[in-house]
Amino acid sequence: MSPTTASSPESHESQLLARIALRDRRAFDELYNAYYRRLSRFLQRLTPRYQFAEEVINDTFWVVWNKAGDFRGAARVSTWIMGIAYRRALHGLRAERSGSSNHEPIDEYSGSTDELGEPHELRDWVAKGLQTLPVEQRITLELAYYMGHSCEEIAAITGCPVGTVKARMYHAREKLRRILPSLGGSPSITLP
Repeated sequence: MSPTTASSPESHESQLLARIALRDRRAFDELYNAYYRRLSRFLQRLTPRYQFAEEVINDTFWVVWNKAGDFRGAARVSTWIMGIAYRRALHGLRAERSGSSNHEPIDEYSGSTDELGEPHELRDWVAKGLQTLPVEQRITLELAYYMGHSCEEIAAITGCPVGTVKARMYHAREKLRRILPSLGGSPSITLP
């Protein structure tokens, strides 16, 4: 973790958390607005259910509101918040898989990877492949490739060793190499 300067975004977010710990509603609103879209994109990549994503975001910020005073700066604020969202999403996805949850589907994810210049068909093809992965592997790839987190940050977010993150990424990529051609894509794909 790099040191933060007094004017860095990380320092500002740490200051917001300190204010939130004192029940500063404006600081909470600012942090919420700063993270809402990022969390929404991450969660909607995991599941196309708008209500699920909204519930996880609300649960995440409920924890932030109640636990801001517990933040000690051992990780970046973004890593801490993403870790909370990850654990809430994982819990919700497991509950959903067991049949104990019912959520409203959305028609189309508006924050698509088309923004990155990827063709619509490629995005759909990769999304289908990702849905075939176990949730832990899928989330690991989402955090790495769509959210841009390092293996160390993913380890902090998911609460597992860096070696486990690397193993999940390796196995996920291997599964995608095998499954993507059968989903209608090109048989000559190269995954990082």
